[in-house]
Amino acid sequence: MGVSVEEFLGMLDRLPEVRQSEGGDWVAFKVRDKGFGYLWERTRTVGLKATIEEQIALVAERPEVFEPQFTAGRFGWVVVHLEGIDADELFELVTEAWCLTAPKALVEAFE
Repeated sequence: MGVSVEEFLGMLDRLPEVRQSEGGDWVAFKVRDKGFGYLWERTRTVGLKATIEEQIALVAERPEVFEPQFTAGRFGWVVVHLEGIDADELFELVTEAWCLTAPKALVEAFE
């Protein structure tokens, strides 16, 4: 179990219109200029947009893998420790974060 930084970055290549921008100690990921994720390579953690309900459930289920990051409106961002998650589950969370952020027409075209 565990996902490398390179594997995580490869997942982003599977989603349309993802752009990266450097932010000091992290890399931000956006779709049409709206953020849905971050990577902290040094700590091998990823921050992903989720619903507040999903954030709470993930952290309660596996606190050694997931941490609450912050909430903003109806979203609860979650920190994911890459060494504790498998690739399929991480890709599902990344895709959900992207879908929560991308315009509806782009999501429909992707699905």
